[in-house]
Amino acid sequence: MSLAEANAIVDTNPKEAEKIYLGILQEPNTDEQHLRDQEAALVKLGQIYANSKDAQSLAGVVRSSRAFMSSTAKAKTAKLIRTLIDYFASIPGSEPVQKEVLQENIQWALKEKQIFLKQSLETRLVALHLDTQAYRPALVLIDDLLKELKRLDDKLILTEVHLLESRVYRGIANFPKSKAALTSARTAANSIYCPPYLQAQLDLQSGILHAEDKDYKTGYSYFFEVFENLSTQDDPKALTALKYMLLCKIMLNLPEDVTSLLQIKLALRYAQLREVESMRAVARAHQNRNLAEFEKALKDYREELSSDPTIRSHLAALYDTLLEQNLLRIIEPFSVVEVAHVADVVGQGRQQVEAKLSQMILDKVFHGVLDQGNGCLIIFDPQEEDVLYANAIKTIAQVGKVVDALYAKARLL
Repeated sequence: MSLAEANAIVDTNPKEAEKIYLGILQEPNTDEQHLRDQEAALVKLGQIYANSKDAQSLAGVVRSSRAFMSSTAKAKTAKLIRTLIDYFASIPGSEPVQKEVLQENIQWALKEKQIFLKQSLETRLVALHLDTQAYRPALVLIDDLLKELKRLDDKLILTEVHLLESRVYRGIANFPKSKAALTSARTAANSIYCPPYLQAQLDLQSGILHAEDKDYKTGYSYFFEVFENLSTQDDPKALTALKYMLLCKIMLNLPEDVTSLLQIKLALRYAQLREVESMRAVARAHQNRNLAEFEKALKDYREELSSDPTIRSHLAALYDTLLEQNLLRIIEPFSVVEVAHVADVVGQGRQQVEAKLSQMILDKVFHGVLDQGNGCLIIFDPQEEDVLYANAIKTIAQVGKVVDALYAKARLL
């Protein structure tokens, strides 16, 4: 049976189509047309295994295709292998198999002296390490890649690798190195034509790093630019940028702006999505200064709010701030109050409240002491700072300078 017949039944009878494609691959190469048919059969086989979520069979296709790839042009080889590896993205939990396949093909590309294919696959492997939070092997691979790329002066891949380096360092909370890597990525990008998607990734990373520095206004401007660029291209990453924009508004204590922001034309299509609804629920809880409502939003939208590390870390800080504000409001009328009563009113466990009150006392948010023997919090009135001692020290220092000046002049007489 021919390739056309297999293509006709691939949707209705994938098992039969799979047999035909495998048969085409086993036939000896006779001419250019047959070579093209084998290439198409490889791609179709990859699609079948991706649709059936069969990572091992897809890995087998990549491995068995190496003999075929040796007889094709290098540019076509690189395109074909990247296409086949792309299919792994639709298979959940395929990361270990994907890593194994990438490492095998990197070694094969090195042996075949296909340097650009090797670098492309290594870049993909770094991204995979990043997704699986394997930061140490990612950094080792990045160091080797950067040495090669700087020697070859390939600015486009250099930009991608520096961007990945920035994301890896941010993953391990090394923000100075993350910013330095992002600066290197932007420097490399400025000397070439930077594709819109890569430019959006650079802006997104810039916004994330500004948000980590609590500079939410600048972060918001970067996220808005990314959202405008990607939403016009129907890119799924536009939704991420929109969520980060909403997060910045919440962290700037402007939760009321969330509703108006979702009324703009580009955001309307996303307004009813569960991911956006989760941010709206958080904004509502923050606006009401309601800790129970905030906890309910975190529980109801656990997957949407916890899967993204950026949103998770900032909402943890916001939760801490809300808890602190609620505790201050509760203890304000008292000079002595039972910790158990504070915990009941705020709706938290006694141990958690006690730990938070201790932290607030140490941070000098209020003046007080925990009497653990009686289970009470004793609150002191704020003490006015006595500036007399400090002023006296300053006066003595100035008098000392005058005496020194007089002494210097007296010596000249």
